[in-house]
Amino acid sequence: MPFTLRTIVVDCHDAEVMADFYGTLLGWPVTAREPGWVLMRDLGGGAGLAFQAEDEYVPPVWPEEAGGQQKMLHLDLRVPDLTAAVEEAVAAGARLAPEQPQDDVRVLLDPAGHPFCVFLE
Repeated sequence: MPFTLRTIVVDCHDAEVMADFYGTLLGWPVTAREPGWVLMRDLGGGAGLAFQAEDEYVPPVWPEEAGGQQKMLHLDLRVPDLTAAVEEAVAAGARLAPEQPQDDVRVLLDPAGHPFCVFLE
């Protein structure tokens, strides 16, 4: 039986805010919407992103700390210009993480506090 990854669902406080943020960065349209849940897809194909609002959502701590909420996954986004990508992500609502472990990658935090990385093509 073949399995195909179709959608990555990300928990958060506000699904609409997250869809607006990632829609701005990725240029993906919303393809389905229900109360507390938004689905987006890359029209070029591949897996999509969905955002699910959870009343008890707790943002992860990054970098990880003993006893803190651990991240469960993070997204890696390839970009042609690291400086411009960081500026655009921050303008859209991201925060630059205080710790940057590599010179050629930038770790940012999305509006729900999930870390994501941008790296050069």
